[in-house]
Amino acid sequence: MIPTSEIKAIDTHGHYGVFPHANKLLEQFSSATAAEVSQRAADCGVEWSILSPLAGLMPRGRETQVAPANAAAFNELPSVPGLLQYVIVNPLQPETYAQARQMLKSPWCVGIKIHPEEHAYRITDHGDELFSFFEEVAAPVMTHSGCPNSLPEAFVPFANRFPKARVMLAHLGNGAGDNGKVDLQVRAVQAAKHRNLWVDTSSARSILPGLVEWAVKELGAERLLFGSDTPLYHVALQRERIECAEISVEAKRLILRENAVQFFGLQNLPASRRFNA
Repeated sequence: MIPTSEIKAIDTHGHYGVFPHANKLLEQFSSATAAEVSQRAADCGVEWSILSPLAGLMPRGRETQVAPANAAAFNELPSVPGLLQYVIVNPLQPETYAQARQMLKSPWCVGIKIHPEEHAYRITDHGDELFSFFEEVAAPVMTHSGCPNSLPEAFVPFANRFPKARVMLAHLGNGAGDNGKVDLQVRAVQAAKHRNLWVDTSSARSILPGLVEWAVKELGAERLLFGSDTPLYHVALQRERIECAEISVEAKRLILRENAVQFFGLQNLPASRRFNA
């Protein structure tokens, strides 16, 4: 069995672009071009990273124009080694539904991203239309979770009503919207009666000793996917957390790569780490 350090990981939660912030030094540290994200990933053994453009998520609020950011990512990411795309869907901007239908036909656009916090809507208000769309297009979905508009338990009724939807709750341990609880994502995944919710590891809370290990015991390694939230967090640090977790080598292999292959249908990725020359 090869060492886990040699596993070609798949980062299921990344971004690129400018992270707008009043503190310009923080903005600098949290921003990165697509090429910079690609290089950082390659440097720590991440073969593929699935990204959404920060320009489609920020600044927070309803004025963010998602469709142009999706279009720019669609044109740029396939030419950068190791990068795949999430198409962002915002129910407050209905044109993003039609855009997603088209972009998901391309092999480098492998899933849908939603962000109730940055787009300022409650999942409880838009869950039926979103989950119906997820079933229609049969695409995997990643969503921010753990804040007031996106508490993990709020996704469970929709997951139970739409059994063909497949949704990954981001940020294992994030409970900013519920008094700092660390078990919200895990409990939501357990409550999904069709086993159609997953959780990614992209959280500052994931560095807590024992959290990843506890989540594996509660859910099984098959329900967790590696995510870094690059460039907001350092991808190498997030990978090392899984490398050094007190779990089996097979569990690490599932989290770092194999679960993503199954969840996103990535069995036929090009060997060159690039779609367009």
